[in-house]
Amino acid sequence: MGDVLAGFHAAWEFESDSVLIRYERGIRTPKLFQALGERRIPLEAVAGVTLTPGRRGTVVLRIEPRPGADPLMEAAAGQLKDSCDPYRLVLPAERETLAEYYADELLSLLTESGPAERHLVSAPDTPLHFKAYDGRASFDGKAVSFRWSWTGASSAKWKAGDQRFPVGELCGVEWRSPEVFEGHLRLLRRDGPARPPQADQDPGAVVFGLGYGPVHESLPFAAAVLAAARTTAPVPAVAVAAVRRDPADIADRIRHLGELHEAGLVTDEEFSVKKAELLAEL
Repeated sequence: MGDVLAGFHAAWEFESDSVLIRYERGIRTPKLFQALGERRIPLEAVAGVTLTPGRRGTVVLRIEPRPGADPLMEAAAGQLKDSCDPYRLVLPAERETLAEYYADELLSLLTESGPAERHLVSAPDTPLHFKAYDGRASFDGKAVSFRWSWTGASSAKWKAGDQRFPVGELCGVEWRSPEVFEGHLRLLRRDGPARPPQADQDPGAVVFGLGYGPVHESLPFAAAVLAAARTTAPVPAVAVAAVRRDPADIADRIRHLGELHEAGLVTDEEFSVKKAELLAEL
């Protein structure tokens, strides 16, 4: 079609095989939209199109993605508020007739339905990172790293040490919105336990909190990890060369380990073993 339909916070450009969604940048635009920038939705990823009345004199044109076609929506697992749904285009009610025309045109081009066998919509670009309540999470496209915060991480995570998970070891993610109780991002490992511990005790998870792990940072992160895990074959166990760390960082960690030991949260044996491990990283 080659036409553009502009609404609040976004504009849709209709092409012969896809819809290009460009999100606006502004103080009233949801931060998730700003983080996404733009997204190309192939028509093979679309199950349907709806047009419904909106609030306060608006109508809502919405693309219904096929289940499993978009890693962002798969990671979100129905937890996004309507206002943050990247597939909704809100328009003034007087443009309803025009919106109906585009909805009909789109519907006439659709040929696929049902769950998708693979992701058809591109995941957010890497590298990505965000600050959680108990540490920093980073993803370079090949591995996820968790670096624990001495002010927020549990003693269980400090005992385990900073973590690095190659995507070949992962089979998925579990994202719980920071806008609900016990929000977190958990990495699902191919050889992980059937019943993992609570997120604050799991070295394979980071915990959200007020101002930590906001949706516009943690959800694109989760989507990118999920997409990479689905397209990467499992890797065999191999010896990995130790990474040399900053001596000042090691000193801080040993100091915090000593505080845990003095507080009775770490046994004498655990303190000695972990201290030796940290010193070996120098």
